[in-house]
Amino acid sequence: MAVIRQLVPWALAQCVKLLLLLAAVSVASFGLMELSPIDPVQAYIGADMMRVSAEQREAIAAYWGLDQPPIEQFGRWLTSLLQGDMGTSMIYRTPVTEVLAEKFTASMWLMGTAWLLSGLLGFGAGVLAAMKEGSWLDRVIQWVCYTLASTPSFWLAIMLLLAFSVWLGWLPVGLGTPAGVLREEVSIADRLHHMILPVLTLSVVGISAIALHTREKLIEVLHSDYVLYARAQGERGLLLVWRHGLRNIALPAVSLQFASFSELFGGAVLAEQVFAYPGLGQATVEAGLRGDVPLLLGIVLFSTVFVFCGNMTADMLYRILDPRTREVKA
Repeated sequence: MAVIRQLVPWALAQCVKLLLLLAAVSVASFGLMELSPIDPVQAYIGADMMRVSAEQREAIAAYWGLDQPPIEQFGRWLTSLLQGDMGTSMIYRTPVTEVLAEKFTASMWLMGTAWLLSGLLGFGAGVLAAMKEGSWLDRVIQWVCYTLASTPSFWLAIMLLLAFSVWLGWLPVGLGTPAGVLREEVSIADRLHHMILPVLTLSVVGISAIALHTREKLIEVLHSDYVLYARAQGERGLLLVWRHGLRNIALPAVSLQFASFSELFGGAVLAEQVFAYPGLGQATVEAGLRGDVPLLLGIVLFSTVFVFCGNMTADMLYRILDPRTREVKA
């Protein structure tokens, strides 16, 4: 109960920060969309631009509210948002909330699997490198991590696509389900088969930060006085790490892993575009290139909440597991 009483003021403060952040992000995003050279009406019409008269263009602009001044457009959108309506997507012709729900469901499995896999592999590699400090295995793990850290995710996605889809033919080239198959006939195995390469791309890129951070923290722990005393008592190997090092290295690793939500979402945008995966990342690119203001603003707000919740979860776990972080300043 004491922990909950200490967390309530902090949680309220975080909610206020989130509201202020959403307000700033909304204004900035709408302003950047207005400065964009993309004409929403022209992007909406597409290839039939030459067949559409000026009167029809004006009717389309009036229908979507694009003929109004930017301040009035933003005010109308904000009023609808406060009422729970995020508007209608110009691309999909459906409410933005429905598009976000459908796209995020597809991306959730992709990002969640990659997030969990990168955390486990990175943490394990960091522990192994620290335990074998100075050995050839430690040098190999560091070299691999530094290489992955400097590798662009889109380039890695293209290389994996060429290797496993084009040359070997083991995995599908792209999409989230087999082409030409009805949605009701798609099995879980088919979805997992199409997720392998995107998940591999996202997880491999996220391994390096966790592994290198865990290695440095564990080396500090293994060189501490109390670990030297434990060694003198005869403790060795994994038992030593489990009893004396796991708690000290787990907290920073958890914080770094939850703080990687922004990188995970950014990587998903590129990976989904390369593999034509029908998720939130691909919808972001489409909304930006085709001037779908309601959908893009909805995605921006959703991604802001997504990343903020990741950072807040990391802070909350820190405060629950480490009593020193619960102290509230007067």
